[in-house]
Amino acid sequence: MNATPKALAHVVYRTRRLAEMLDWYATVFGARIQHQNPAMSFLTFDDEHHRFAFLDLSVIDPEGSEPETKGWTGVDHLAWTHASLNDLFENYAHCKANGIKPYWCVHHGLTISMYYADPDGNQMEFQVDAFDSAEECNEYICGPGFEANPVGVEFDPQDWLAAVHNGVSLDDFRTRKVHEPVSPIRGEIKALL
Repeated sequence: MNATPKALAHVVYRTRRLAEMLDWYATVFGARIQHQNPAMSFLTFDDEHHRFAFLDLSVIDPEGSEPETKGWTGVDHLAWTHASLNDLFENYAHCKANGIKPYWCVHHGLTISMYYADPDGNQMEFQVDAFDSAEECNEYICGPGFEANPVGVEFDPQDWLAAVHNGVSLDDFRTRKVHEPVSPIRGEIKALL
């Protein structure tokens, strides 16, 4: 049996009109900024640490020259929250057994996430919060740990499972112990900060 997500967590958008987008989401949803840097903005309207995130393509790729960003705005990915780290790894095992593997596994500090692409290339993030409460998550996203590295540090789920096989608890991985190196896949965003 597969562990299914408990909720839709957030949507990430790519935009070249960040100020307008932030104003629109503030007006329509009453969203407030939780964290912002030159390349990314994270907003919420409730107790979730972020319901929306925006990647500013005018900063990431100002000339529109990169094939993956040229003219491409809209949904980057949807994120789904699992109830526990065990459920996240149960989903990983289920997907892997069916030939579906994540293309990126990253500890964001705020969440532990595995990213997948469906057959059409739509990107899905399956995540679990790294903290026990919404208050702790909200403190983290507004604090220096997230500021130090909002992108994250990659991990290999097989390494974590091997450690669990040797007696380590998955919960021991919930707190990100280091903020470097920045994930090389998304490191170009960090370079803009």
